[in-house]
Parts: sequence; structure tokens; C-alpha cells
Amino acid sequence: MKKVLFALGFSIAIALTACSQQQARKPVSHSSGTFLKESIERNKKLVASEELQIDSIMKSTPEIKYYASDKGYWYFYEIENNIDTLRPKRGDVAFFDYEVKDIKGNVIYTKEELRPQVYYVDKENIMMGLRDGIKLMNEGEKVTFLFPSNMGYGYHGDNKKIGFNEPLICTVTLNEIKTEKEVQAN
Repeated sequence: MKKVLFALGFSIAIALTACSQQQARKPVSHSSGTFLKESIERNKKLVASEELQIDSIMKSTPEIKYYASDKGYWYFYEIENNIDTLRPKRGDVAFFDYEVKDIKGNVIYTKEELRPQVYYVDKENIMMGLRDGIKLMNEGEKVTFLFPSNMGYGYHGDNKKIGFNEPLICTVTLNEIKTEKEVQAN
């Protein structure tokens, strides 16, 4: 009996000692940050390439006065309204038409395909460039925007006709601005 108890005690002591000396497992792979660095470099090259394409368009039409936005896209007025100063803001509803072209000027979506749009400003998910660009417009204006892909549909495209990382040209006509209250009353 003493031998059994001794063997049992000895086994427990060994097990406890082995457990206390166990170390945490180290991760199998160590991240060196190379993937992130490579991704940043790819994005910088993509942006530079798209900016060159857009710059080429602007240089080929020197008669047009282009404006640079704070968000990284360019635009010009086809029809400008200098009388009104009211622009769409959160709480407004913008009624507009637009057409989408690729950077070479080929039509992707006609305004008839896209039908007149009703946009609750800053409350609906639309293309980032349009969301910002519409707020620069006065009622009755027609503006053409040159959007780099990050202001369009980005690396994903629209799963239909717009491919991944595709810069776009959008011509927008802002037909009317109403408050949400006016729209709800009708």
C-alpha cells in the first residue's frame, strides 16, 4: 500500500512539475507587414495611373474649365446656375438624372437606363462621388464629374457593367431640390 501511495504521489508530482514548465505556443507565422506595404504600393500606382488618365482628358480639352474637388475628383459645368445658391443638404431630396461613361467616353449606362433618381441626401447609399458631387450643385445645373475608381465603385465594380478599379465620367442634371417634408406632404 505504501508503494502504491508513493507511486501515486510521485506521479502527481511529476505531472504538476511538467505542467508548470509548459510554455505558451508561439504563433506559426509572423507578420512582417509586407502584404500591407505591397497593398499600399499597388494603390499608389493605381491612383497615379488614374490621375494621369484624367489629366490627359483635361489637357485634351483646354477650352473647358475644370474644378478640383476636396475629395479627389474633377468636374466642369455644362449648364451653370449662378442665380440660385441653394444646394442639396442632409434633410433634402434631390431629383436628378445622370449618365455613366468609362474614362474613354464610352457610355456604360444611359440616363434612360438609370431613370430619374430620387435621392434622400446623405441618407441613402449611392456612389461616393455622386453623394458628394450632388451637394456642389444648384438646381437646374448640369455637371460632368471625372471620378477616380475610389470615388466610383472601387475595387469591386457594380457587379454588372462597371468593372473593378474603373474610373468613371458621370454627367448629372440636378432637376429639383425639395425638403423631405415637402416630399412627404405630396
